[in-house]
Amino acid sequence: MADNPLLTLRGIRKRFPGVLALDGVDFTVRAGEIHALLGENGAGKSTLIKVLTGVYTADEGDIRLADKPLQARSPAEAEEAGISTVYQEVNLIPSLSVAENLCLGRQPGKLGFIAWRALRRAAKASLARLGLDIDVDAELGSLSVALQQMVAIARALDRKARMLILDEPTASLDEKEVADLFRVMRQLRADGLGLIFVTHFLDQVYAVTDTITILRNGKLVGEYPTSSLSHLELVRKMLGREDYSEETGAHAAAKRALAEQPTVVEAAQLGRRNAVKEINLSIRAGETLGLAGLLGSGRTETARLLFGLDRRDSGEIHVRAKPAKLGSPRDAVRHGFAFCSEDRKAEGILPNLSVRENLILALQARRGAHRPLTRAEQEELCDRYVKALRIRLADTTVPIRTLSGGNQQKVLLARWLATQPCLLILDEPTRGIDIGARAEIGALVGKLCDEGMAVLLISSEIEEIVELSSRVIVLRERRFAGEFSGDEIVAPKLIHAMAAGGATS
Repeated sequence: MADNPLLTLRGIRKRFPGVLALDGVDFTVRAGEIHALLGENGAGKSTLIKVLTGVYTADEGDIRLADKPLQARSPAEAEEAGISTVYQEVNLIPSLSVAENLCLGRQPGKLGFIAWRALRRAAKASLARLGLDIDVDAELGSLSVALQQMVAIARALDRKARMLILDEPTASLDEKEVADLFRVMRQLRADGLGLIFVTHFLDQVYAVTDTITILRNGKLVGEYPTSSLSHLELVRKMLGREDYSEETGAHAAAKRALAEQPTVVEAAQLGRRNAVKEINLSIRAGETLGLAGLLGSGRTETARLLFGLDRRDSGEIHVRAKPAKLGSPRDAVRHGFAFCSEDRKAEGILPNLSVRENLILALQARRGAHRPLTRAEQEELCDRYVKALRIRLADTTVPIRTLSGGNQQKVLLARWLATQPCLLILDEPTRGIDIGARAEIGALVGKLCDEGMAVLLISSEIEEIVELSSRVIVLRERRFAGEFSGDEIVAPKLIHAMAAGGATS
């Protein structure tokens, strides 16, 4: 690995309305280096990549490539300068052949006619550089995701890339495909390229990278040689929890005796290819089961399988000790499940509908079109839950988009509580809301459990998991990594399980 930096970013700042997404970030990549860029949600990784590739323009800071100033105003300009990006979702044209995708925009030919033999020869040469033997006449969409990514890499190299950004390239790959990708990455490193590797899988970081840069809340935590940083130190730095001691106590809810309560939901060997690997879990009435782990550990994927949003490849689910077919959200709602997604805007609220229309949505769907709620019933429901959840609004007829994030989240909770579920799945219920609303939602979770509801709580906030959970399951690299209950629910033990997979049950 060369000592001279290939790419340097110094003092990068990027502001959005109400948010400082990057706060004076420094970042350096050297030729012949695979550099991991790590951080949890909101750390600033995506914003930094978009500034580097010309999607965004930095408000402050300096970018240099091969010691020359770089001011890319678009991804095309960044690519022309020698910076190419390969995303998890391949940005090529699936209906065209491999050869056409490799040479798109620079097809050999004369007078407007393509020289097809020359195009195929050029495509084969591009693939041969990576040791790939792919039929260049095959339609790109007929190939596996892994091979499509290889084609995308070969195309990037044809554009004389000096810097290659791989953004979550392994999220949809199996172990053999990941190994093939790593072989290509090591080959490119040996050829002198600089590679930026964005991933949530820490084992892969240690398998292939030379250097790690960690961001947190838009700020640089530090740059470290991969070999110098243990798994535990890495997780602590990503979470900002380097000062935890064993005295961090569990909330009283974690000490609640639940052995005598009936099991509401039990899942055995629950799995989906490239998402979750054979998870076992059970949730009792009156219990909050915390699901902890780093981003990409399989938390949300597990919730989606339980709620029927994704189809499972393996496993069985029992509801109240009876086998349950949960092939769709409709099935899940019929069995008394409720699901509050982590993406409030995309998968939760209908922004242009009123608060009242948003609130009654799940109950009306459960009743069916032949049993519409009367206007009086709708207003009674709204009045009840607006008071119970202390939703702050002028009138239930206002569009929900006019409410604060915390109040939008309360309306979504009210939507599902109106169905009187036996299981409430909360995926990051306090993300993006203010401290007061967070406290109110936390208190509501405790109250629901006291009333006998089962709650599955997914959160990236360790304090939230510790405070609200009766029992905690930790996931790591899409697998079970530990189970904790009672006085075992302390931050250091959870963090250790996230980092090292040490299981306690």
